[in-house]
Amino acid sequence: MRIATWNVNSLKARTDAVEKWLGRAQPDIFLMQETKLADSDAPELPFRMLGYELVHHGEGRWNGVAIASRVGATDVVTNFGDGPVRDSSAGSAAGFSEDDFDPFDEARMVSAVCGGIRVVSLYAPNGRIVGSSFYDGKLRWFARLRRWLDETCSPDEPLVLGGDLNATPTDDDVWDAVAAHGGTHVSPAEREALAALREWGLVDAYRAAAGEAPGRFSWWDYRAGMFHRNEGMRIDLLYVTKVIADRIVWAEIDREARKGPPIPSDHAPVVIDLDEVGVSFDAGWEGALARIAARTRPRKAKAPA
Repeated sequence: MRIATWNVNSLKARTDAVEKWLGRAQPDIFLMQETKLADSDAPELPFRMLGYELVHHGEGRWNGVAIASRVGATDVVTNFGDGPVRDSSAGSAAGFSEDDFDPFDEARMVSAVCGGIRVVSLYAPNGRIVGSSFYDGKLRWFARLRRWLDETCSPDEPLVLGGDLNATPTDDDVWDAVAAHGGTHVSPAEREALAALREWGLVDAYRAAAGEAPGRFSWWDYRAGMFHRNEGMRIDLLYVTKVIADRIVWAEIDREARKGPPIPSDHAPVVIDLDEVGVSFDAGWEGALARIAARTRPRKAKAPA
């Protein structure tokens, strides 16, 4: 079984890219984040034509999470079971703006049982600035996630929790820990929130399978050529219980999916295979890291005249 997660950064804008990638990677369970769609606009028919059942939890212009499964999807839970979220669609009566922030009134969590595994698609708040109300809300959201695990799940059962968690587990998951110091995604409190998930009984699936894998990230800012210099972060994670971790035979971050045209998502898909390796694809890392190293190799000092 192949399980993947990808922040698609607008499912409407990237429908063609998503369909192309599904044909390329052929995951059995596919978690998506930042779909930016209301549930009524979710493209159920195109996914059904590709053999997937689509479970979508959205609000409109922002956020939105989904699960596409070709092994069934039952027992759906949204928003930690805490009730409906806002309607942020264009023209909605509430008239929300991006600054109207309540992480528990946004479409950031959907879960279903697929092929006997409880899977959870998550889109953690960004946090914006350390110490801001957005940052405090992010930490409260992570605390709610941990409480939901305590209340409804067991570390002895098959569970996959994945998505854009907007935090890096360690300095090894950042292109330059010094340059990133002091910002969100790398702060001690955010990393403690991820550690709390691991302490509950979850394993970082990519690290378990790929080891250190230096320089392999899942997100790069659109600005200033950061992708081409590989100045990124590994913030798209698949955390799994031990019974799932013991079944992992392969893991990869598909760097090739981060390329355009058209304009791609700023994230790359993360993939794990359980029991046996799925269809082969080249994620493009070997050649890319060699080219980047050659471009950034320190120049030799000129000999004195």
